[in-house]
Amino acid sequence: MTSTASATVRPYRPEDAAALDDICVRTGHNGQDSRPHYIDPGVLTATFAAPYAHLEPELTFVLDDGRGRAVGYILGTADTARFAADFRTRWLPRVADRYPAPQGPPGSPDEVIAGLLHRPERMVVPELAGHPAHLHIDLLPEWQGRGHGRALMHTFLRALRQRGVPSVHLVMATANTPARAFYDRLGFQRIEVPSFGPDTTALGRTTAEDPGA
Repeated sequence: MTSTASATVRPYRPEDAAALDDICVRTGHNGQDSRPHYIDPGVLTATFAAPYAHLEPELTFVLDDGRGRAVGYILGTADTARFAADFRTRWLPRVADRYPAPQGPPGSPDEVIAGLLHRPERMVVPELAGHPAHLHIDLLPEWQGRGHGRALMHTFLRALRQRGVPSVHLVMATANTPARAFYDRLGFQRIEVPSFGPDTTALGRTTAEDPGA
């Protein structure tokens, strides 16, 4: 499938839930398809996509292919500390039985992500407190490189500005170099978080309109 001029960014609708899961799974391994790497890649959606649509649907936006199907998304929270608390009390009970916490050191990629699922407090990092919002953005491969990611980002930043949120951060796998180049072009800058180690990178920027965008 190819992009068309009719593709638009719109608010998330409950009927987009399955498409969000599919996008997350097909981009969940450093931007590539996660299915060859996980026994149940649904653990990725339960950790990084579905909770945002459930807890903060007003900050969830999709790229509609012009026929009603979501082929990309941006989602996040305006307040990471509050979101982590809501994740613990309102989201985790919904999925904990399907994705139990690993007992001891994780023995598989699935258990690594399940460990993150059961530790929402990991999102609250002192070095990132100055960037209270955070986000995740993913597009199916055939919709990348066409300006749609930029449109999604601008929509999300505008929504944060309207809520009076001054800045936003994201956390990414350092190995995902194409994503890093995209974020650099959009004005994100690295935030040093020593506890993350070399495999994880934090980036942040203000929510102010970028005049060069």
